Amino acid sequence: MIKAEKIMNSSLKNVQKFSAMLLIALFIFSPVAHAERLKDLATIQGVRSNQLIGYGLVVGLDGTGDQTTQTPFTVQSIISMMQQMGINLPAGTNLQLKNVAAVMVTSSLPAFAQPGQLLDVTVSSMGNAKSIRGGTLLMTPLRGADNQVYAMAQGNLVVGGVGASANGSQAQINHLSVGRISDGATVERSVPSNFTQDNLISLELKDADFSTASLVVDAINKRFGTGTAAAQDARVIKVLGPSTQNRVSFMAALETLDVKPAQTYAKIILNARTGSVVMNQSVSLDDCAVSHGNLSVVINTAPVISQPGALSNGQTVVAQRSTIEIQKEPGKVLKLQGGASLNDVIKALNAIGATPQDLLAILQAMKASGSLHADLEII
Repeated sequence: MIKAEKIMNSSLKNVQKFSAMLLIALFIFSPVAHAERLKDLATIQGVRSNQLIGYGLVVGLDGTGDQTTQTPFTVQSIISMMQQMGINLPAGTNLQLKNVAAVMVTSSLPAFAQPGQLLDVTVSSMGNAKSIRGGTLLMTPLRGADNQVYAMAQGNLVVGGVGASANGSQAQINHLSVGRISDGATVERSVPSNFTQDNLISLELKDADFSTASLVVDAINKRFGTGTAAAQDARVIKVLGPSTQNRVSFMAALETLDVKPAQTYAKIILNARTGSVVMNQSVSLDDCAVSHGNLSVVINTAPVISQPGALSNGQTVVAQRSTIEIQKEPGKVLKLQGGASLNDVIKALNAIGATPQDLLAILQAMKASGSLHADLEII
């Protein structure tokens, strides 16, 4: 044991950035469960944002617009706009405009948005314009999925990612084909909502789980009375709300309700490109032996019986204790004792200098052998 401890202490000094990142991830997924607000676990059915999209023109560019010979839709849009304004161009006119760019305008219409409310919009070039910096978006209708106009956008573009040093000797230009207009759209039509018409409110869990749904129902019924909530399935929970006058205060109290979610299923995420490994507290191991190059991992689990003292009225407890033996080179063996935890295996592998690729291969072998009880996802 003394020799193993010396090996661990000397090796930990050489653990690189991968080990530090992994340990941070392990601390984040600690086995301690904390209560979360209901608004962080679920959303309200029907209370959501709606995506808007529109096609428009950006003018006033400094010669960095679309090359009209290669983007005929830009020329068609300009001619159509001028005709709507009462300007008819002679037949056969060849427009050579460099200060105009065809763009797509996108935004998000939040829940309960009312006419007159301002929205931020994102403007993206769809042609071959070199830059839309300094341009002005002309009035553009923004439509929803039903092809109805819900907002109108117009304004001066602000393009980020452009900077220069104090003396002008260095310049940094990142992405000039996308800009943003703060408060650049005005809502013209609201989305109908039945939130205030029906007393039955539907909560949708962000992650479907029968155990969490049951815990949420218990917490709501304990707070607002028996029969207030009932789970429809693993995701949808029906809540009987009060009358329209008290609906807002009821939802405010419902969203701030603390619920301790159920323990999720065991999962390990492996990034094959960076070597990052993230796991949750549900991951466990059975007995196994893995050999990978000059690395070998052996995990042995044995029951440990703890008997109560005399006249203590206690119960005999049977626990599992695992011995993890990792060997990188002949004569260099690292032994760990404790619960059957993958956390201990990864820490020990990092301590003896295993590479991220070695770790990925070992975890895949453990999963294939059936000793690793977790869903293995490789990204």
